[in-house]
Order: sequence, then C-alpha cells, then structure tokens
Amino acid sequence: MGAGSLILLIICGIAFAGGGMLLSNLLSKSSKNIVKGEAYECGIVPTGSNWIQFNVGYYLFALIFLIFDVELIYMYPWAVVVKTIGWPAFVEIVVFMFILFMGLLYAWKKGALKWM
Repeated sequence: MGAGSLILLIICGIAFAGGGMLLSNLLSKSSKNIVKGEAYECGIVPTGSNWIQFNVGYYLFALIFLIFDVELIYMYPWAVVVKTIGWPAFVEIVVFMFILFMGLLYAWKKGALKWM
C-alpha cells in the first residue's frame, strides 16, 4: 500500500463520480422551461426574485447543529466499549467533551447561537 495505491484510489473515485454524472447527462431527458427555474413553494406561485440574501446566522446555526450531531456518532461506540476499556476510555471522552464544550462556548461568545 504505497503511493501508487493512493493515486489509483483517487483516480477511481474521480472516474466513478464523473462517470455517474456523465451517464446521467447522456441518458436523461432535459427540457428547459420557466417552471423548472422557479423556487419550490409547495404549489404557491412565487413572488419576488429567486436571488435573495440569507442571514449568515442560519448557516452558523446549521454548522453548530452538525458538530453536535456528529458528536453522537462517536459517543455510541464509546458507550459500547467503555466497560471493557475502563478509565482510559473515560479520560478520552472527557477530553472530547471538553473540546466540544470549548467550541460551544466560542460559538456562544461570538453570537452564533442568537436567532436573528
């Protein structure tokens, strides 16, 4: 498993993704009409422009949600093996939670948790 394997893996990944997009463009019917370019409004005729600016707070709020959502992905396997590993597992999760708490504290200080 050297550099050649890594390069082959990257080339295969790019070929797989690019091939799927190319095949999709070749096999699908495409039609250009005004309705396809409109924003989805649940059947209600849209008003105003499609291009509006969103508050960056929504983006930051979503990123913070993802960070703490991914945290749970790492806590489930930890909970399964904590009894077999013992104190080292406990210390590791305390350090992990401390780092996440510091990230939450930073976001709170920066005002990323204020809704509007």
